[in-house]
Amino acid sequence: MSWLAIIAALSLVAWLYLLLAHGRFWLADQRLPARQPAPARWPSVVAVVPARNEADVIGQAIAGHLAQDYPGPFRVVLVDDESDDGTAEAARAAAGERAERLTVLPAPRREPGWVGKLWALESGMRAATAPDYWWLTDADIGHPPDTLRRLVEQAETQKRALVSLMVKLWCRSLWERLLIPAFVYFFQQLYPFPRANDPRSGVAAAAGGCVLLRADTLASAGGLAAMKSAVIDDCTLAALVKPVARRQGLGIWLGLAEGSRSLRPYRGLGEIWRMVARSAFTQLRHSPLLLLGTVIGMLLLYLVPPALALAWPWHGQALAGGLALAAWLAMALSEVPTLRLYRLSPLRALLLPVAGVLYTLMTLDSARRHWAGRGATWKGRVAAGKVGP
Repeated sequence: MSWLAIIAALSLVAWLYLLLAHGRFWLADQRLPARQPAPARWPSVVAVVPARNEADVIGQAIAGHLAQDYPGPFRVVLVDDESDDGTAEAARAAAGERAERLTVLPAPRREPGWVGKLWALESGMRAATAPDYWWLTDADIGHPPDTLRRLVEQAETQKRALVSLMVKLWCRSLWERLLIPAFVYFFQQLYPFPRANDPRSGVAAAAGGCVLLRADTLASAGGLAAMKSAVIDDCTLAALVKPVARRQGLGIWLGLAEGSRSLRPYRGLGEIWRMVARSAFTQLRHSPLLLLGTVIGMLLLYLVPPALALAWPWHGQALAGGLALAAWLAMALSEVPTLRLYRLSPLRALLLPVAGVLYTLMTLDSARRHWAGRGATWKGRVAAGKVGP
């Protein structure tokens, strides 16, 4: 067997493992049920929404938060994190006749060691009377009216201390259609949702745009202070909460949203690139060895199959070309369920190698930015945080 055939075989074996033994990540089948039994008592919920310069979308987001058809006690706390674009005023204007359910809180001066978003969330929690559940949701997310009710039903019926939704991201332009479904796909590959939802598994993950969290579980885990410097706050929160929930006889749950969605489009490749480069190297714990392993793995998985399959007429090795083509088809098959979620043609899955190479370059750029001293940036801030507590 030639060395090209060996490399192609390694890629195919890797894809067969991912399809058959990696937590069914690619099926994209973790969804909130449309309706579950109502709890005997609807618990109290406080939504905490951190916002920094979100005037263009905050009105639509806050209107959706306040329009929830939730039967229990419910309030919204918007934490205005030093915005200079009229975010607070736009939120108040959008509240309308539901203004009594909305509190707009200027974020106090940040205490040492806190990352900006987590400090905004902590400030909102400190200002509110502790409810049964916190609903942590972003300022650029729109939710259908039944979202909170369904989240609470899932938490109460299925005994979950944390219920999170990966909301549907904006996906209309050329670059969005190429990269956004792939982003969701890669997140599922990194944190297989069925494993995250299994109380026996060590995998823990959440999506920061929408997290419903039991207040007593968070308190028992040490509160947000236990992870105050985490840049990747959502998965760090899940890792903090899951073992505590297990001791309480509870679990966590992460699924894909069909109605909740991002309200903000991505302005070309550059904006998606910056979103990924902001924290990709942090995910690798700033380790050059993990970076090297990730790059090699990504090239083996996403570059080798199409490269050897398309170069078949030139290298003339039928075995290598056939194995590579099989790996490419297995790869494409694995993205189809995520593409269906975004109502895109399954044929787009053949372009997953392009997205894979671009995300590899973004990860390398993330390392370059870290080594240049720019670290993770968000809304004009640089955070020298860490992955977890």
